[in-house]
Amino acid sequence: MLDSEEKQKVIEDFKLHEKDTGSAEVQVALLSKEIELLLAHLKKHPKDVHSKRGLLKMVTQRRKFLKYLQKDSPKKYQELVKKMGLKK
Repeated sequence: MLDSEEKQKVIEDFKLHEKDTGSAEVQVALLSKEIELLLAHLKKHPKDVHSKRGLLKMVTQRRKFLKYLQKDSPKKYQELVKKMGLKK
């Protein structure tokens, strides 16, 4: 899990306005960071089925946010994918 300092840093990097913590861009960034940490955990513990299930749920949720962002604002979507280095 992300500690509060890391979470605040990610929010600062991707926020749209001063009090933004829930926009699609911020949520995608937070989920991506969580996914990275969980992938590292699963490399050490490949039989951790519960964490793997959580990882799949996070990936699905991130995909939904990206799909929404692509439909709602294609320009922001392209910028976010480029900034985060996602494969889309």
